[in-house]
Amino acid sequence: MQENPYGIAALWAQGDFVIKAVALMLLLMSVASWSVILIRAVSLWRLKRISRASNDFWHAHSFTEGLRILSSADSASGPMNPFRYMADEGQAALDHHQSHQQDLHGNLPLAEWLTSCLRGAIDESAEQMQKGLAVLASVGSTAPFVGLFGTVWGIYHALVGIGVSGQASIDKVAGPVGEALIMTAFGLAVAIPAVLGYNALQRGNKNVLNKMHRFAHQLHAYFLTGAAPKSSKVVVPLKEAK
Repeated sequence: MQENPYGIAALWAQGDFVIKAVALMLLLMSVASWSVILIRAVSLWRLKRISRASNDFWHAHSFTEGLRILSSADSASGPMNPFRYMADEGQAALDHHQSHQQDLHGNLPLAEWLTSCLRGAIDESAEQMQKGLAVLASVGSTAPFVGLFGTVWGIYHALVGIGVSGQASIDKVAGPVGEALIMTAFGLAVAIPAVLGYNALQRGNKNVLNKMHRFAHQLHAYFLTGAAPKSSKVVVPLKEAK
């Protein structure tokens, strides 16, 4: 079988160290972006499953039983369960405030102390959820330009070769220029999944964060009144004003 003189194998064989370095860089960027997409997608699926269990938390007959419901929804080991973490942090904040009245924070109203602790738990969970997304943003914004650099470099050397040989026929131009343009296609092939993955993960994380804020408002009301809130629409302002 005759080898394609204009294919990727020919590009690799005829390319210099710069073209090969650009190709390897794009390959590494692609592997990194797909690794982040797959890992974060699995983590997001896990968080959505846990978030559904947060609704059952309020049907429990005790706080301890509610914690077991949150834990049972997360059979995987690894990143923390943000809903269980918020419940634990809220209970710890309540106990700490009651047993350390002589500390400086003992002068704070319990509502403000709980708000601060629950917001801190949300922020920590949000940081965990955002891990790796900076890689996708960087790959999506730089990969096309990395591929374009390889294209420009390849066309430059193709034109130099044409000038040295003194032959500018279409068969002499099509091969080198076409091989150089493959680098642009590589750059786009790396960037497009990274951008789409970033947007999809950001949208999914936003939905989970909204449920976390709602759950935190409910916990806030529970720790202040000792009873589950009758409506999740009545909220306490945990979010920063925008």
